[in-house]
Amino acid sequence: MIDRQTIDRIIDAADIVEVVSDFVTLKKRGTSYKGLCPFHDDTTPSFSVSPTKGVYKCFACGEAGNAVGFVMKHEQMTYPEALRWLAKKYHIEIKEKELTNEERQAESERESMFIVNEWAAHYFHETLTGTEEGQTYGMQYFRSRGIRDDIIKKFQLGYSLRDRNALSLNAKTKGYKEEFLQKTGLCYLREPEPNAKDQTAKFIDRFAGRVIFPWFSVSGKVVAFGGRLLDSRTKGVAQKYVNSPDSDIYHKERELYGIFQAKKAIAKEDCVYMVEGYTDVIAMHQCGIENVVANSGTALSYHQIRTLHRFTPNIVLLYDGDEAGIHAAMRGTDMLLSEGMNIKVLLLPDGDDPDSFARKHTASDFRRYIDEHQTDFIVFKINQMLNGVTDPIKRSEAVNSIVKSISVIKDQILRETYVRECAMRTGMAEQTIIAQMNKMIYNAKESKESPAPNPQPATPAAQHPSPNIQHSTSNTIETLLIQMVIRHGEEIILTDVQDEESGQTINLNVAQYINYDLSLDNLKFETPIYNTILADAVQHCNDEGFKAEDYFTHHHDIEISTLAIKLSTDDVKLAKSIAEISSDSSLRSKVEQLIIGFRKEWIEQQLAERRKQMSLASGDMTKTLQLMNEIKQLQDMRNILARRLGNDIIVKRH
Repeated sequence: MIDRQTIDRIIDAADIVEVVSDFVTLKKRGTSYKGLCPFHDDTTPSFSVSPTKGVYKCFACGEAGNAVGFVMKHEQMTYPEALRWLAKKYHIEIKEKELTNEERQAESERESMFIVNEWAAHYFHETLTGTEEGQTYGMQYFRSRGIRDDIIKKFQLGYSLRDRNALSLNAKTKGYKEEFLQKTGLCYLREPEPNAKDQTAKFIDRFAGRVIFPWFSVSGKVVAFGGRLLDSRTKGVAQKYVNSPDSDIYHKERELYGIFQAKKAIAKEDCVYMVEGYTDVIAMHQCGIENVVANSGTALSYHQIRTLHRFTPNIVLLYDGDEAGIHAAMRGTDMLLSEGMNIKVLLLPDGDDPDSFARKHTASDFRRYIDEHQTDFIVFKINQMLNGVTDPIKRSEAVNSIVKSISVIKDQILRETYVRECAMRTGMAEQTIIAQMNKMIYNAKESKESPAPNPQPATPAAQHPSPNIQHSTSNTIETLLIQMVIRHGEEIILTDVQDEESGQTINLNVAQYINYDLSLDNLKFETPIYNTILADAVQHCNDEGFKAEDYFTHHHDIEISTLAIKLSTDDVKLAKSIAEISSDSSLRSKVEQLIIGFRKEWIEQQLAERRKQMSLASGDMTKTLQLMNEIKQLQDMRNILARRLGNDIIVKRH
């Protein structure tokens, strides 16, 4: 781990203009620099770099960040990788955190495994291209699949000799230990048969006689291998492919084949195609479509989904049009939806998989087919599950499965759109679907959280009318509040306030005032990073020379700095749920109105939750009366806040 002092040195040394100029042609315009944005198809220079602030911003696509963020985004690196890249550029020695002996040994072993895998990938590739056996068998196989030399090199495809000791013997002559050959799964010990004369365990090459597909991590390290038997040997063999076993550096559920080769294209196209196998990925690259990865026949994991979400929220599931392809398209989609991915499905014509289809078509033809035939996942699921189904029970089960998929979607507007689509296509009443979906959401929430008594709303107070329980609230208003913290966090807005504990008078700045006001009723932001920013601002706002905007836009946490840069340059539109704040209002007035709006939005959500509970509590009179009392108190609180916002509302009593 890079220590904090070194991170600060790297961030301070990184010249944003120098860093960006390594990848983008910049021209000076006044105090800033302009160029074509590298993150979208820019035709007029909309990309601006400010050397004084140390940040970049595209005014067309909205991308913004500092030097570290730019390297991460452009080169698809992790935060530590980007820091090391910049450290190397500016000749800064990386000082890692002192490791324990156990940590140091584990790190050393992992590094040894990566080194062995790197050597093995080179060995397999050289065997394919530079030996007679590799040319005769391995290269012949790749040629039969129509794979070009440039693609073989791009994916570092290889071949393992049929001699089952060839790799291990070669590795030992190079000084590599059996321990790491075994830990990486390149070799394994075969125990002798019980009645064999020689009872010595044999050290065997796992991939002997197979063509090799190396697996690269996002950062480009070789983590594993896949080996395929040649066509002449696959007859009657159940297992054509053999993969590296799980190890300290490889967990199959965490990796995606082709991610390293595809990551830049995925980010540029803002879309990823998911296919099943190695050759599907390779064939699509060969026809010019590079934003493609494979999960190699296993169900997607949350880790894989989150890796993809780093580059794009849009995914197209690209599978064969047969029953197996349809099943593959259905598998794991609820996880994708729950992680905020936008899913489309494309089934290829019968008899074709992505490999065979790509070999028959040009890239433009393939893209045209995708654009014309891809279907939104929910629509696809409705069509597949209800097509020709007339049995009421089976139809009910199918609709429940569809509604369950809709229920895991976090975006409320998207969820409501799918509810209407589902109602229209199934003939079900929209309210029936909503009621069933709400039950599923409620039950899922209950299963994750231990049951607790429903908290009573607090009695309305003159100054702070809100219940003393945790909450969620309007993202727009809380974003405006945290924007105030970033832009004006250190500015004093309240003077001569008496501290109840010390009796002394103190002055409160924007960050302290917001924190103090919300803490009176134990309120927090729904977005976790906003709570982190507010706490950080309060902690440092009394430091000498502290300026919130400078502090957060150059924060050592890349997520915070990126967000701060966007909020320091963007204007967030005010939510309709609070009164319009005049541009000439005082800073204090703006902050106060935003806090009132925040509380009002929170109460609206509490009311919605109580009404949902009412619909599920039918028949339980005690529970119903309790909820009615809570709703009345919340409505009273809402009306107090609405009047303070100058937006009186008439509430119907239930």
